[in-house]
Amino acid sequence: MACMSNGTVLNLWKKNLGSIPASVWEQTNLSTLILADNGLTELPSQIGQLRALRTLDLGHNQLASLPESLGNLTELSDFLYLHDNRLTHLPASIQHLTRLRYLNVSDNLFSVFPEPVCNLSGLIELRVSGNPLSALPECIARLQNLRELHLRNNQLTALPQAIGRLPELRQLDLRGNPLQSLPAAIAELPKLEKLDLRWVNLPRFPEWLPFLESRGCIVYR
Repeated sequence: MACMSNGTVLNLWKKNLGSIPASVWEQTNLSTLILADNGLTELPSQIGQLRALRTLDLGHNQLASLPESLGNLTELSDFLYLHDNRLTHLPASIQHLTRLRYLNVSDNLFSVFPEPVCNLSGLIELRVSGNPLSALPECIARLQNLRELHLRNNQLTALPQAIGRLPELRQLDLRGNPLQSLPAAIAELPKLEKLDLRWVNLPRFPEWLPFLESRGCIVYR
């Protein structure tokens, strides 16, 4: 295993592990654990023992589920990478990760938005691209600190009015969705800097788009 000299970072990226070595669970002082691209099909419940973690990278694996003990990682504040797996849901306990600032669940199999994410009040950036999502829940409005929301290449046909209640949102990426309309509430986002509508075949663009642009928001279409 390749471990940084300070003993708090363990980088096991692309080691063809297949499963996580038991010795990992003994390193309870870890702040960063990288397990990306290892063909993992299971995350043992022992992950909950690593309570000092601030960053966890499980991207590019074959995980279909995650243990409830993931919610024990209440110090997880920097990054949680879960992209490019086979996830269809997240454990309810993930809602306890209220200090988390970045979550990436892109390129999974979420057909329903994992609503426990709505309780991650510390989130600044959320990436849910490349899933078969058909709807976004009203509870998205609870993410009052969110600055970036990436929803590219889903199956969204509409967005809730609640999207307009994200006071810190700067970037909204809607590329490649079969949207039929956009809520006027988007024009009420006070800090929106970038709205990406490329490869979105709206029947017609809403009349408030020029207003957004006049306010300094860049609209890609």
